[in-house]
Amino acid sequence: MNAHAAMDIDTEATLAELATSIRESRGVAHKRDIDAVMRTLGNHPMLTNTTKATNVIAVGDDCAAIPDGDGFLLFAIEGFINEFVEKEPWFAGYCGVMVNVSDIYAMGGRPIAIVDALWSRDGNAAQPILDGLAEASRVYNVPVVGGHSNSRNDREQLSVAILGRAKKLLTSFDAKPGEHIVAAIDLRGRFHEPYAYWNASIGSPAERLRGDLDLLPSIAEDGLSAAGKDISMAGIVGTTLMLLECSALGATIDVDAIPRPSGVPLQRWLTAFPSFGFLLSVADDKLDEVLARFAARDIACASIGRTDASHIVKLQRGAHVETVWDFNHESLIGCGPQLVADN
Repeated sequence: MNAHAAMDIDTEATLAELATSIRESRGVAHKRDIDAVMRTLGNHPMLTNTTKATNVIAVGDDCAAIPDGDGFLLFAIEGFINEFVEKEPWFAGYCGVMVNVSDIYAMGGRPIAIVDALWSRDGNAAQPILDGLAEASRVYNVPVVGGHSNSRNDREQLSVAILGRAKKLLTSFDAKPGEHIVAAIDLRGRFHEPYAYWNASIGSPAERLRGDLDLLPSIAEDGLSAAGKDISMAGIVGTTLMLLECSALGATIDVDAIPRPSGVPLQRWLTAFPSFGFLLSVADDKLDEVLARFAARDIACASIGRTDASHIVKLQRGAHVETVWDFNHESLIGCGPQLVADN
């Protein structure tokens, strides 16, 4: 029995079980790897200052953001696990574009172009990956302008990088205490079994997908939010943890307020990776307008909790509350202010 089937059996997990499954999930484990990298590469003086005081963007966001003229150049890159590329070569190529595009929009930007690095065996082994890249390039209207290829490898391996531009940023470092955590997720999809990937992209109208994504830079440019993040393989709560760590905040998350497809067990959904899923930190006076913009495009959107200054992240269900992470004692990705005392 696969892991997802096992989770589907228990559709009424307790709050403590939900918190444990999030902490022990594979997606969160992968994000914890960032902490070790930051200990080596995150200490350059240009990267340890706050963004607005120095006009330098801190490391730990969906994209690197470099001040450029009246805006910012955005850079992002994604590498894919060998097992995934082997089993799903076309889908891996498609995701190479899709997830990078999502990172650009999550920062309030719009994509410009993509490059890829592709290793493969000889013959036509790389063709499904290239076909997936080409299809997603068409759907999201982002050209693949170059890269690197090698057909003398012992297997297929893929990484994809993207360039974009933003007029105003959404960052992981600018959430404030007392704001709403807003989750916007396209529920018009299905799981790409057996993975935790919620696919609302493949087969959907390309023009609609691009218009949905353009909500993010318009929200940034209209001053409706300054902080956000795209929901990654860490899932809804895991991604919220990363946003809160970078902004040195805590929060209480109402798990029953999270937009969820009908019939999907909550335990599985909390660690799902949606093709269109974003978190925003939104002030009271901006909430109705943000919710209305997503609703106008039939995207499920709700306030799922409130930020606070506790540095503790809790799950709530009715009168029950369970701590999922305490940044006073343990970092996750190591990209926020150092709250944990050195031993």
